[in-house]
Amino acid sequence: MSGTIVLDVDGVLLLGSEPIEGSAAALPRLAAAGFRLIVATNNATRSPQQAADRIERSLGYRFEPGCVVTSTVAVAMMLGAGDQPVLAAAEEGMAITLREHGIEVTGDARNANTVVVGLDRSFTYDKLTAAADAVRGGARFVASNRDFTFPIRGGAAPGAGALVAAIEAASGVTAEVAGKPHEPMRRAVTRCLADGPVWMVGDRPETDIAFGAAAGWTTVLTLSGVIADPAAVPEGLTPDLVVGSLADLPDVLA
Repeated sequence: MSGTIVLDVDGVLLLGSEPIEGSAAALPRLAAAGFRLIVATNNATRSPQQAADRIERSLGYRFEPGCVVTSTVAVAMMLGAGDQPVLAAAEEGMAITLREHGIEVTGDARNANTVVVGLDRSFTYDKLTAAADAVRGGARFVASNRDFTFPIRGGAAPGAGALVAAIEAASGVTAEVAGKPHEPMRRAVTRCLADGPVWMVGDRPETDIAFGAAAGWTTVLTLSGVIADPAAVPEGLTPDLVVGSLADLPDVLA
């Protein structure tokens, strides 16, 4: 077998820092079957290196950072010289990634030509005010993603989309979006694909399944994250395959 499997992280490989049962064993089985494995995550809290380290600590499987595409990588591909410097309204991993791609980052919202928003678990009213002021003042407004929640053990936590919505409401400006299911993320992931067919594996229909379907890839929904019942999949986002978890995928593709 050959081709590429594009994997979401939260809800497919991990819930928080905890492995989803069977995912650690599934990864080497898929690699041994000849698939190239790529991570495509909307989570912008970590750089690709940090995201690869997180997966290795939890699952014991090493993804090369070049095979880990975060939504910040997609953001970096959207930005030109005139969009800099950038205010990264997010956790440290976003600023690290932007700098690694040659993007100038500023902590002064008054000097920012672009405001980029990701998940920030220390988000404050002052940060909201600064970001909204910059956007109202003419700064370009880019969201890493619109995921309102992300799956954790026992439920869901607010995602980057909740913060994006707050800045949109305060500024009156609608953000451009980099992450799944949008085209900037697809361009970033496409650079990493091997020859042959592509499978997109994710737990969120409106991002992962929509993302894969728009690219013409085979879509695989895991029931280990935000969706536990296939009947809950929104109309128009039906995946090609449904598995209980990634643990089932090697046998399905065998």
